[in-house]
Amino acid sequence: MAKTKSDLLQGTLDLLILKTLALAPMHGWGITQRIQQMSQDVLQVNQGSLYPALVRLEQQGWIEAEWGTSDNNRQAKYYSLTRAGRKQLKEEQENWKRLSTAIELVLQTN
Repeated sequence: MAKTKSDLLQGTLDLLILKTLALAPMHGWGITQRIQQMSQDVLQVNQGSLYPALVRLEQQGWIEAEWGTSDNNRQAKYYSLTRAGRKQLKEEQENWKRLSTAIELVLQTN
């Protein structure tokens, strides 16, 4: 699970990674930086959570990886979304919307 300023629900990290990779292929450090940037510094994913998630997503066939050269001229593994990953992202987004709506309903109840 990701370490954040507030802990994420289990499975949320997978959703965030899939969404991030839907924007563009990137290496692990880039994924963590993009998530932090898009969340306005609320979410901070540590490497100990990120890399096991990337391995799991790759084993499920939702992402694929290939070696490339990073901006600082180092070899890095670049991850990209597969067709199955795009389908899974859509399902995960729908599930998240359903869950967040249900939680909001509970919180609004007096």
